[in-house]
Amino acid sequence: MKQPWEYATVEWIWSESKLRCTRPGTPEWGGQGSYVELVNLLSGLGREGWEVCACSGAGNWLFWTLKRPLT
Repeated sequence: MKQPWEYATVEWIWSESKLRCTRPGTPEWGGQGSYVELVNLLSGLGREGWEVCACSGAGNWLFWTLKRPLT
């Protein structure tokens, strides 16, 4: 049987220091952030069991897709 997953996203517009995080079952979060805030956000998501499964980027924009087992 395949493992069921749930997914989340993190978006960073680095030239504007804008972060956005979308997770299932929680309100979308957005705020200001540069490298330190991005690392703290990703580390916090890792502590919740999320892991990066894809990353896309163009220009000043990075977008991560994260997954964790659905419980």
